[in-house]
Amino acid sequence: MRLFYRVLLMLLVALGALIGLILYFTVHPKLPEYSAPQQLHYLDQWSAVDRQIYYFTPQGTQVKGLRYDWFTALELPFSEQSFAAPDYLARFGFLVEPQQKASATNPGNLPVGFTRHQNPGSHIEYLDITCAACHTGELRYKGQALRVDGAPAQHVLPSSVPTLQGGSFGQALVASLAATYYNPWKFERFARTVLGDNYEQQHKQLRAEFKVSLDNFLAVAWNDTHRGLYPTLEGPGRTDAFGRIANASFGDAITPDNYRVANAPVDYPHLWDMWTFDWVQWNASAKQPMARNIGEALGVGATLNFFDSHGQPLQGDARYPSSVRVHDLHLIEETLQRLKPPVWPKALFGQIDRPLAAKGRALFAQNCAACHVPPVKDEDGRLVQQLRVIPLAVIGTDPNSANNIADNRYDVSALQWDPAELANLNVNLVPASDEPLNLHSLSVAKGLAYITAFVEKHAYAQAGIDPQEQARLNGYGLPIAVQEVRAYKARPLEGIWATAPFLHNGSVPTLYQLLSPQSERDETFYRGSFEYDPRHLGYRTEAFDGGFVLDTRISGNHNSGHEFRAGPLGNGVIGRLLQPEERWALLEYLKVLGGPLEQQLPPL
Repeated sequence: MRLFYRVLLMLLVALGALIGLILYFTVHPKLPEYSAPQQLHYLDQWSAVDRQIYYFTPQGTQVKGLRYDWFTALELPFSEQSFAAPDYLARFGFLVEPQQKASATNPGNLPVGFTRHQNPGSHIEYLDITCAACHTGELRYKGQALRVDGAPAQHVLPSSVPTLQGGSFGQALVASLAATYYNPWKFERFARTVLGDNYEQQHKQLRAEFKVSLDNFLAVAWNDTHRGLYPTLEGPGRTDAFGRIANASFGDAITPDNYRVANAPVDYPHLWDMWTFDWVQWNASAKQPMARNIGEALGVGATLNFFDSHGQPLQGDARYPSSVRVHDLHLIEETLQRLKPPVWPKALFGQIDRPLAAKGRALFAQNCAACHVPPVKDEDGRLVQQLRVIPLAVIGTDPNSANNIADNRYDVSALQWDPAELANLNVNLVPASDEPLNLHSLSVAKGLAYITAFVEKHAYAQAGIDPQEQARLNGYGLPIAVQEVRAYKARPLEGIWATAPFLHNGSVPTLYQLLSPQSERDETFYRGSFEYDPRHLGYRTEAFDGGFVLDTRISGNHNSGHEFRAGPLGNGVIGRLLQPEERWALLEYLKVLGGPLEQQLPPL
């Protein structure tokens, strides 16, 4: 019996140590130190006014009901240091300026993409995360920083699941929220900051409302953790976008039976020229700009209600109220249409070797142009690039993202959709089919298409927008078209030098490695550094404190495919082996592709 109790005690101690370790890394996330650059440089991609519109125009996200003034008043769990201090948030990879100060558009002095909004009829200002938070990049070299608007971000945003590898903004935020609520001294400081002269009258109400938001965060963290929904750690610059929005829309909001394992993190794509593409998303699954942007807002936290207060499915014109802001989403879209691809900054990263770039131009025409220089079609006066969509069997890259979108099915029958009504919505399924929809087993792409159609319709009605104006806001009068293909699109490569890491899942750190066989690519490398390598065209990958190790052997992280190597084409091999000198020539050309320097290259 004594032995039994000793073993039991040892197990309890081990369990306590494990819990303590998890709590420690939750409260003290593994983060790199932040060192401000000597100077921040902006490229001539658009105007300063456009940049501010893009950075701080809200889209309607609410981050689990977290209010703007609450966020700015939070402290770290075991100190009085501000959680929202620019230097601290920069450790998660969010972008701030050196010696940044508060402004009229950014009163909380927060990073790029953190803003606020009020819902109609409400005085409450909610924290709003905009698309700029995930689609603004920065490259650092020799103490200088280059801001690249529209490029992929490198922050660690989404996860609330406690992990021992890498620090997540989500888990750190939950830790500060919990410490604020359960530490009476911390909550008193918080309440006095938020309420000011109204402290005595509104203290209890604030505590009750704060608890609602905290419970929302804790519920998501517990659900994601105990169900093991996100086994492939995302790390800096990645999120399983479709997996997360599907789990939120079909699992959280309809039935737990709809939760699916999300093991397909993807990098945030760059945004310049995307408005000219016929299809967007990594797997070419979406078309209409407004529906694409509504889907993105829902994925980041915009509210969405499927049921009334009695648990009955909303019907007719009541479907579906949301916090998305269609006018603001269109403003962001219009602003992005003025965004130009980045031009190689030779003063920062070095001069172009023009003869070498000219050799690269010829190699590009021979080896790359067939996929990455799409034909252009005139569609009612709009020049549209017809992107090539390459099947998995050819491109050979990690299949999880494409397969999950094609394979995962969800039961939406509780919403009581009428198939006849769905047929009258502004939704086109590609290819068209006469087969009836199975609402007990609907794909994520089709399900989200119909949900965004209802959300879009309701938002337009609430805003009093007539059909003609709706067509304009939708973007070129396009329907909400959706297709499901086991494939990834090949987009044009202007500005590609500024968009590391590469492949849809960010598994290849540099363009030089992308032009190399898989056997020459890093099997593991560190992500999260902003230090740029202007020779190999990518972020530096050496070990650093607080870095995230991306292991390409893990499902969802594979760095296979898109290979230039000896052997038959197909199954990931897309071209012949390129000699090192040919790779260098191609890199030199990719620095100037689509920019003014391309026109200055000498003939061969």
